[in-house]
Amino acid sequence: MPDIDYKKLKKDLLDPSSYPDKNKAIRLVETHISMVFIGDRYVYKIKKPVNFGFLDFTTLDKRRYYCKEEIRLNRRLAEDIYMELLPVVFDGKRYAIGMEEDAQVVDFAVKMRRIPEDRIMKEIFLNGKLKEEDLKSVAMLLSRFHLNADSGEGIEEYGLPSKIRINTDENFSQAEPFIGKTIDSWVYNYIKDWTEGFYNRNERLFYKRIEDKKIRDCHGDLHMEHVAFLKEPVIIDCIEFNSRFRFGDILNDMAFILMDLEFHGGWKEAERLWSYYMDLTGEQGIEELLCFYKVYRAFVRGKVIGFQFMESQSEELREKAKRYFDLALNYIKQ
Repeated sequence: MPDIDYKKLKKDLLDPSSYPDKNKAIRLVETHISMVFIGDRYVYKIKKPVNFGFLDFTTLDKRRYYCKEEIRLNRRLAEDIYMELLPVVFDGKRYAIGMEEDAQVVDFAVKMRRIPEDRIMKEIFLNGKLKEEDLKSVAMLLSRFHLNADSGEGIEEYGLPSKIRINTDENFSQAEPFIGKTIDSWVYNYIKDWTEGFYNRNERLFYKRIEDKKIRDCHGDLHMEHVAFLKEPVIIDCIEFNSRFRFGDILNDMAFILMDLEFHGGWKEAERLWSYYMDLTGEQGIEELLCFYKVYRAFVRGKVIGFQFMESQSEELREKAKRYFDLALNYIKQ
C-alpha cells in the first residue's frame, strides 16, 4: 500500500465531488488526532496515524478497528448520528471517500450526521436558552445509560483506588511544569495533598462503589460541547481509543458535565441536573465523592489548557487554565 500524501488528501477531500453525497462546500477541522471534513448534511472523520502512548493509530488495521469502536460505542448515546464506516480510496490520481472502481483503500472514515451548532448544549446555555426540560432530558438519558452500561470483570477494577491513582498521579506529574505559570505552587500542593488525603480517608468508599456496581463502561469525555438537543438529546464523541479513560465510576462521568456547567457560570443548572439525576438513579450521600471527581475533572481541564498555553503563550489561555485550577481549589474549600 502506498504512503498517504496527507497534503494532497486534505486538498482532494475539500473538493465536494470527492464524496458519495452532494455538497456545496466542505470545511476541514483538524485536531491532534483526527481530520474532520464537514459537509452540508454529513461529517466524515479520519484518524491521523499518530501514537501518543495513550492512543495508537499508526497502522491501517488499528485505524479501522478504532473507527468501528467509535461507531459502536457512540451509538449507545447517539444511535442515529453515527452512520457507517466508509473507505478512503486512491485511484492513482486523487483521494475520495466511498468505493470507486480500480481504486485502492488507503484509510477509513466514520460518517456521521451533521449536528447544527445551535443545537449544541454549550451554545444553548451560553445564549441563555437552556430550559428545565433540557436538564431533565439529559438527566434521563444519562441515568438510563449509566444504569445499563457494561460492568463486571475487566471493568470494575477501574474503581480500585490504585487504578484511580494512576490517573491523578499522572495529572500532577504532567501539570508540574505549569507551576508559576498557570497554577501557583501553593494551589498545586494544596490540591495534591487533599487528593492524597482523600484516598487515605475514603478507601472503603471506593470499594463500596465497586460492590454497588457503580463502575461502568462510561462516556469518558462528557462535557457540554458533546451534548446536543435534536428531537431527543444525544451525546457524541465518547473516548474510543483507550478504555482506561472510559471505564470508571459513573460519578466521574457526571462530574465532568457538572463541572463544565459550573465553570461557565451555570451553578444553578448544575444543581438542577444533579438533582434530577439523583432522583432517577437513587444516588444519595455521595457528595464528597462527587467533589473528588469534580476536582479531578477541573484539574484535567486546567492541565489540557496549560499544554495549549505552553505552545501558544496566549495570555487568554493562561487565564483560562488558571480559572480551571482555581475551580478545583474552590470545590475543596466549599
